[in-house]
Amino acid sequence: MSGKPTGKSSIFGTADKLETPTNNMKKLIATLSLSALVLGAVAQENTAAVGGSGPMITVDKEVHDYGTIDQGANGTCEFKVTNTGDQPLIISSCKGSCGCTVPQCETAPVAPGASTTITVKYDTSRLGPINKNVTVSSNAVNSPTKILRIKGEVKASASTPTSPVKATSPMAPTSN
Repeated sequence: MSGKPTGKSSIFGTADKLETPTNNMKKLIATLSLSALVLGAVAQENTAAVGGSGPMITVDKEVHDYGTIDQGANGTCEFKVTNTGDQPLIISSCKGSCGCTVPQCETAPVAPGASTTITVKYDTSRLGPINKNVTVSSNAVNSPTKILRIKGEVKASASTPTSPVKATSPMAPTSN
């Protein structure tokens, strides 16, 4: 470029600026800087960085689906809890929505970036649909009360009688 006025018009009137190598270099540096900033932000979308101002709770799944399971089968599942904050996460309690759902959780503080496991045991001796909640209470700033769900269905196993069977009594009269 030769350093001549361009005479280009813009919304602010005519631009009688000189196009010099210095102005072109400034535009190039500004464009490259903006591009690097945008690419850096996009590249970090999928990271689970530790951040925030306080403890933050993140769970690997909100719902565990047992599907269809047999009566008496293993009704245990696990939820992985991670502290994505910058201060220790303290889980104060885990409560099931009824006596058939028994959660177990560690109450020891979870360091920033560390994880713990909440184990939930469902009583599979009960037939029918499963739709239960586990309430997790903590000092997390993003979600002090977290609701986890378990769902599925318990069907009668082949060896389980579907109707009551009357046992013969030793005191009952016999027809001899």
